[in-house]
Amino acid sequence: MDTANLTREETAARSAAVTVHRIRVELDLTGAPERARTGFPTVTTLEFDATGESTWLDFIGEEVRSVSVNGVDQEVVYDGARISLSGLAAANVVRVEAVAAYSRSGEGLHRFHDPVDDETYLYTQYEPADARRVMACFEQPDMKAEYTFVVDAPTGWQVLSNQSPAHTDLGVGVQRVEFAPTLPISSYITAVAAGPYSRVDGEWRRDELHIALGVLVRRSLASHLDADEILEVTRQGLDFFTEAFAYPYPWGKYDQIFVPEYNLGAMENPGLVTFTEAYLSRGAATDAQRAARANTILHEMAHMWFGDLVTMTWWDDLWLKESFADYMGAHASAVATRYQDAWVTFAARRKAWAYQQDQLPTTHPIVADITDLEAAKLNFDGITYAKGAAVLKQLVAFVGDDAFFEGARRYFAANAFGNTTLNDFLVQLSAVSGRDMSDWSAAWLQTSGVSTLSTETDEEGRSVLVQTDPRPHRLRIGMYERLDGRVLRREQQELDVIGERTAIELPDADLVLLNDDDLTYVKARLDARSLRTVEESLSAIDDPLARALVWSSLWNATRDGELEALRYLRIVRSHAADESNIGLLTGVLPNAIYTIRHFVPDASRDEEQRRWTDTVWSALETADAGSDAQLSWARAFATASAFDDRRHEEVRALLEGNVPEGLVIDPDLRWQLLTALVTVGQADDEDVTAEQERDDTGDGRTAARRARASRPDADVRRDAWDSAWNDLSLSNDHLDAVIGGFRAGGRRDLISEFDDEYFVRIGRAWSERSIEIARRLVIGLFPASESVEPVDAWLAANPAAPAALRRLVMEQRDHLARDLRVRAASVS
Repeated sequence: MDTANLTREETAARSAAVTVHRIRVELDLTGAPERARTGFPTVTTLEFDATGESTWLDFIGEEVRSVSVNGVDQEVVYDGARISLSGLAAANVVRVEAVAAYSRSGEGLHRFHDPVDDETYLYTQYEPADARRVMACFEQPDMKAEYTFVVDAPTGWQVLSNQSPAHTDLGVGVQRVEFAPTLPISSYITAVAAGPYSRVDGEWRRDELHIALGVLVRRSLASHLDADEILEVTRQGLDFFTEAFAYPYPWGKYDQIFVPEYNLGAMENPGLVTFTEAYLSRGAATDAQRAARANTILHEMAHMWFGDLVTMTWWDDLWLKESFADYMGAHASAVATRYQDAWVTFAARRKAWAYQQDQLPTTHPIVADITDLEAAKLNFDGITYAKGAAVLKQLVAFVGDDAFFEGARRYFAANAFGNTTLNDFLVQLSAVSGRDMSDWSAAWLQTSGVSTLSTETDEEGRSVLVQTDPRPHRLRIGMYERLDGRVLRREQQELDVIGERTAIELPDADLVLLNDDDLTYVKARLDARSLRTVEESLSAIDDPLARALVWSSLWNATRDGELEALRYLRIVRSHAADESNIGLLTGVLPNAIYTIRHFVPDASRDEEQRRWTDTVWSALETADAGSDAQLSWARAFATASAFDDRRHEEVRALLEGNVPEGLVIDPDLRWQLLTALVTVGQADDEDVTAEQERDDTGDGRTAARRARASRPDADVRRDAWDSAWNDLSLSNDHLDAVIGGFRAGGRRDLISEFDDEYFVRIGRAWSERSIEIARRLVIGLFPASESVEPVDAWLAANPAAPAALRRLVMEQRDHLARDLRVRAASVS
């Protein structure tokens, strides 16, 4: 048995037998700047009650040096993941001295050495179960405790945790910071960060409440930290949630730290929210990027209540925090910040993630059956986040804002600092709304799959709404007409749809939107006349949400093979340049290049790629100077140029400073342009070296690694393949760079020789590497061949492979099968 992979049954048995009260964690990080030092001392003291004589603690590290139970030393019984405890009394104090390992995978305590100033930065990331890489603990969400962190670190460093420091002792070159105890929280949301971070302070006040705010980033990026806007959104969010939830923010302070090589977008550690540095631009940023960051800030803030204050008992109910936070991120953005079109972007982009995930063979209900930690790790997906948020959006439309928020208030009041399941929330919502929520829950939370809506005309000439995979919907149908060069909504119907067929009366209209206003979760198809209207006039639709629904419908139909890929691309070429909503534009552009590389038949791909490269170059030339659209088209041009060298002279000119007026070629865009030239053989290693000297930063070194691996040479790709699997020194970001280079340009002729070897390697990688690294290898190096037979052969030969590994392989198989199916349909 893999003892690192905790199961739902055994953790439930442990929490039934053990009640944990307080945990003290002492970390010695003074040696962190020494690169040769791989680990750090960690001492954990746990106070808990027990009804049995034995249990275990979770810990993954280099060494367990000693274990004492109630003052008596025990023989260390440690298998690399669990520390066995015996001789327990009714009340216990257990002390564990160990050595944990610094991480380069973003799991546990991640260590980053900044090449700009040679400083060292540390931060933790635990969800769902990596606190055990830093401390001995009960690694499950339903065993909450008061945590006290004590950290030894070099003087001059910022040292942070969930709470503010209670006191600090200074020594010679060393400081010891002891933090105030936390309120009861789960292990996965405890946090520590340490290093010479740059800090900007702020505050939020409301009545008697006073919350200290902090925004932190490593020093070399301090000039790129737009702290004023981050603090403004933070204050707006605290205003909104404090009123909406009628439960004061309970966690004392509110620090937000931006860190390098982060595996997630962000993490809701109370009092110390952690974000990826990708939310900070080293140059120009579009309003869509700023809106996405604001959405994430508010998403994580919603977690202070949904997830941190009230926590799911086990990962089955992950939706109780992630679906709610995803919904609240968009809702709060729309009503409390300047990003009032958050639901527009949600409709076009966030739900696309959900639709894609929900069509995989591994789809699952929003309330999932999560048997173990490996399954939990993979459940942070489009179902739990985006579908869950979409379903909550339609729930709010069903019961009303007032009932929804009153239900949330009662939920927090009844369960503060506790753990819950699905029923705990439904009980409160049913009581407030006066509706029995069991049918709604069964239809939307406890089943999987996505319905498709379309219209047809029956034998008597009546309109019929046809639903596949029927579910109950409350939706609106919008009728639009073309008038004076615009497409305007003339009429709207609201109705309930339950079964497979629903008779409706539709007046004559140029465009019919079946899910107008985006109230429900469904793939809505366009009828033939509406599609013709869209082909001619999509960019003339006034309402950005209506355009979002049209773009979404087109994309879904293309993915499903119902709309020919070449037709979809013609619509994009005709209307993308006139798309005024930057959030929609930045979603359409990657969908277009994905269509070319995956859905266009082989015989047409080169010509479609050339047309697209010309299209994005023309749009870049004609875009308004300094506009978000100009920057977006420049990025799209760089992406296209990695597959087609017809514009390589223009790419080189951009790098040499011959740019359209208003365009900022920042370091990240420079790397994207140069890597495109390298990929198509129009730049070499000397160019990469020169660019790295120009941008010798952490990001620059990662980009250089990717560029070098992108060279169109069989030996280079072979080295990248070997490095990805065998170089254990690669950080998470460096591994991604190597994988990206290996796959650059879609050059199957350079990498197809490794297809068979992939299936030999993945089992060993899953057993020997951390799940985060193994997941990147399994997904990133999956062979995009012309047949699913090798995948089927591996699945048939490995029925006992870990379920999480099989899930990833099955999902990649489904993506490949879809590509092949859509391409074949286009040919026929």
